[in-house]
Amino acid sequence: MRSLTQSTFTYVSRHEGDTDQLGEWLAEFLLPGAVLTLDGDLGAGKTRFSQGFARAMGITDTVNSPTFTIIKEYEGAGLPFYHMDMYRISQEEADELGLEDYFYGAGVSLIEWSSLIEDLLPPARLAITIALQGDQTRVFHLTPHGDPYQSWCVQMKENGHLQ
Repeated sequence: MRSLTQSTFTYVSRHEGDTDQLGEWLAEFLLPGAVLTLDGDLGAGKTRFSQGFARAMGITDTVNSPTFTIIKEYEGAGLPFYHMDMYRISQEEADELGLEDYFYGAGVSLIEWSSLIEDLLPPARLAITIALQGDQTRVFHLTPHGDPYQSWCVQMKENGHLQ
């Protein structure tokens, strides 16, 4: 019998098209209130992943890093997309933003630099960490916290998308 409790799944992206593909696969599972967190060093590909993910959600607007605006809201073909960047604010400042309204709202939240606001994140989420491996290769580590995220990752592994 297979275990449904694998703690971390891996995806290797060798070029931007692979990164976009991961976003497309994840977008197939989205539902209101979905929260994805995204961490990695500067230049790891967080914004590139966010752009591909947004396109897969049907967002036609230009998606760029919300470093100075903190939160950008987009309307897609289905669910609203809330793109957040916590790089330049403290946890205390983030606490005043009313993030719960986004996390438990009708849209999908993707938070770059989420480790800076760890205590404010909902317990159920999909945590994604990107590690650079050379100039083009990125290794994505997906750690599901609760359902439905565990089910998403298991299904993507069964389909041969994740290790």
